[in-house]
Amino acid sequence: MNLLTVPTKSLLRYTLLFVLLSALVAGLMFIYVIRYLQAPIVAITEPVVFEVAAGSSLSRIARDLEVAGYLEHPRFFTLLGRWRGVDSSIKTGEYELSIGISPEQLLGVLVQGNTRQYRITLVEGWTFSQALAAIRSGERISHELTGIEPEQIAKLLGLDISNPEGMLFPDTYFYDSGTSDLQLLKRAHARLSEVLSAAWVERLGALPFSTEYEALILASIIEKESAFGAERGHIAGVFVRRLELGMRLQSDPTVIYGLGEEYAGNLTRAHLEQLTHYNTYRIPALPPTPIALAGLDSITASMHPLPSEFLYFVAKGNGEHQFSNTLAEHNAAVRLYQSAPAPNQSR
Repeated sequence: MNLLTVPTKSLLRYTLLFVLLSALVAGLMFIYVIRYLQAPIVAITEPVVFEVAAGSSLSRIARDLEVAGYLEHPRFFTLLGRWRGVDSSIKTGEYELSIGISPEQLLGVLVQGNTRQYRITLVEGWTFSQALAAIRSGERISHELTGIEPEQIAKLLGLDISNPEGMLFPDTYFYDSGTSDLQLLKRAHARLSEVLSAAWVERLGALPFSTEYEALILASIIEKESAFGAERGHIAGVFVRRLELGMRLQSDPTVIYGLGEEYAGNLTRAHLEQLTHYNTYRIPALPPTPIALAGLDSITASMHPLPSEFLYFVAKGNGEHQFSNTLAEHNAAVRLYQSAPAPNQSR
């Protein structure tokens, strides 16, 4: 009998047993890891916000999640990211983590860059200063324009004019935490350029102005004259015909804009006689710049005025206007709809 036979067989038996036990443990561990990564994070009992700082590595993010109490096993989270090859694909920003999210789903959210979105709405008819104030007061906005004058902002926007009035498109803009006021202004200006250019291509022929900017100036006046979309085409028609005939526009909103802080809510005869660059009762042309943010309807109307013989209009008091062909008709409408002669009775 070979004396080495028994120990060798025992060694092989123990080795095989060790391998089987190791495989079993590894298998159980693998199952545990998979179940952990796919199970809801119990610590998230209500929607929470988690921020990924710029330059954070996957291991740093995992540690931050552990410190916040959202990951019990940050190492598993890190290994999953590396195994999937997304460890360098996580996007910076704020994320809203919902109830029931698992570590695996959380990794997917971070990789897809589904950051928490904020929004700001720029309203039709606002001035540039009103729009800028709204942006500056927006939640989680980074401020780059503090103390910067409008003329400098115009340069930063790449404008070839010094006054940025009206050069933003009124709309709702969504943004990430940390977006700057300048970035939002650039987006709103780019959107305006897109809308204005598209409308200009489709404009009617023989308009009494030759540039997109002049069309925008008229659109801003239309915007301030009426909030009733259905009649903006007629208001555009009145102003276009007046320009063609060499008549003054006689638009109250332009006068008010030109008065600035001097205007206290009551437009007087003296105001109409005061000469400013924006007083269209005194200047026989469009004002030098827009007076407000013009929306799509007003931009479209400025380039598609409705045909008619109307040269005048007066407010009815319900948001709509009465249009007239002659001054006599217009004055009769003024007497009908206004208890006393209005400053704009000759418009």
